[in-house]
Formats: sequence, C-alpha cells, structure tokens
Amino acid sequence: MSKSAPPPVDPQPGVRPLTDREFEKISRLAYEKFGLELKPGKQELVSARLGKKVRAAGFRSFEQYYQSVVADSTGESLIQLIDALTTNFTDFMREPAHFDFLRNEALAGWAKRDRVRIWSTACSTGEEPYSIAFALLDALGNASRPRLEIVATDISSRALQHAHRGIYQAARLANLPAAWQRAFLLRGDGKWQGQYRVKPEVAGLVQFRRLNLIEPFSHPEPFSVILCRNVMIYFDRPTQQKLVRQLASQLEPGGYLLIGHSESLTGIDHPLSYVRPTIYRRSGS
Repeated sequence: MSKSAPPPVDPQPGVRPLTDREFEKISRLAYEKFGLELKPGKQELVSARLGKKVRAAGFRSFEQYYQSVVADSTGESLIQLIDALTTNFTDFMREPAHFDFLRNEALAGWAKRDRVRIWSTACSTGEEPYSIAFALLDALGNASRPRLEIVATDISSRALQHAHRGIYQAARLANLPAAWQRAFLLRGDGKWQGQYRVKPEVAGLVQFRRLNLIEPFSHPEPFSVILCRNVMIYFDRPTQQKLVRQLASQLEPGGYLLIGHSESLTGIDHPLSYVRPTIYRRSGS
C-alpha cells in the first residue's frame, strides 16, 4: 500500500487563537517576572498585542511564542513581552502639579544642600527625568548643575535607548514653555528638521539605568525625591505594598515620594506621611 503524499505546507501559516491555558501561562509569567497583573478580562488585549509578535516570529501558536520567551536566556524576549503588554505613555511635564511642588515647595528645603538626588523610577523614553532637569535648572540656574543628580530607570531597554538619545519630535514639546525650549534644547535643521535634542550639558545630569522594580534593588545613597508615577496601576496590592516599602527605604529623612494621580496608597501599609494627594514624605529632616 503506497503512502499518501504529505499535505502542502502553507507558506504563511495562520496563528491559532489564544487559548485560556495559554493566557493563563502568559499571565503567570508576566506576574512572576514583572508584577504585571493580567486579569481574565485582558485576554483580548493580550491576544491583540502579542499576536503581532507571534506572527512576526513565524510561530503557529501563542504556546510556541511563550516557550521561546521562557527559553531566551538573555531575557530580552521577556522585556519585549512587557513592552508589548504595557502602555508606555509619557509626556513632558505630565501631571504638572508635581513639578510645581518641586519648584515652589521642595526646593525651599534644599537651599543649603551640596547635592540633590532625584530618582525617576519608570522613566520610559525620558520625558519625565528631562522635565525634572528643566524645572530645577529654571528655578536654580545653570550654576546649580553640579548639585543635581537625576537617576532614571526603566525595565525597557528600547525605551532607555530612546531616552538616552534625548531626541524628540517638536509636537512632543507642546507642554514646555518656549523659554525652556530655547534654554535646554537644540533645534534640528536639515534632515533633523522638526526634531529637538536635549543639550548635552542638561542631558549629562541624568543617569539612565535598566531596573525591574519588582526585583530587589538598592542604591548607594538615598534620594531627596522619588517619582514612581503610573506604575503601580499595573500591580496587585501585595506587589504595590512591597514596592512602596522598598521605595521608602531609598528616601533620605524628609524625602518625598510622588505617585501618579490615578494612584493611591490607601490600604497600603507604609512608613510615609501623607502630604497631599499623590505626595508622601519620609519622617525626619
């Protein structure tokens, strides 16, 4: 009896729909590695955002994609997965009340300080730490540059590369005063028309590093201010509590923690004092 010919190979195979089991495995991986909570209602979002990666890599199923991520010893596939699942929305001077607070109130306590250290914990493509630099330089003057140190971290290598370049489309600068654009940015011409670059002497105030906030972390010196804005919305309550306590341990006495306006520390056990909505302070002076 002769063998039948194998079925023809589809040169562009389709991807099988995301199953409940696959969603569960991806959700567990995202939670264990990044603290990201993907509830059952997020299945369609996961399918849409990861489906592009599954197709681009030529996989037939989300299971194959999942296995490739787990097997990647470099960890880069995990970072790409979290990039796809989270929204890295940011802007210059986002939630401006925080920058007004830094300029108008926090600075008063730093007048005689030799150094002010600020940490932007989820800096994305750099708009937040550069906004901090602009606001403080405008308030203190260029002579204050040796006193300022801004640490900016993010889990995404791709976002950090963008941030380190410090180049932005003109449309992204809409919230910056015109005087700040002239003082702190270089306007491109020729092929760079319509783009702006942060001046080197300003960009030099910011140290970019990769960091996963749900992993243990420490810094050699405490910070005067830590901004952790619009990050905890992705975490469940136990992860939020662990993170807040770790962040509090990195503040100097009298230092401030700033969180996003869609976030709250209500119901979280922490050692910080409430100052006003989204602003908390470590005791001491």
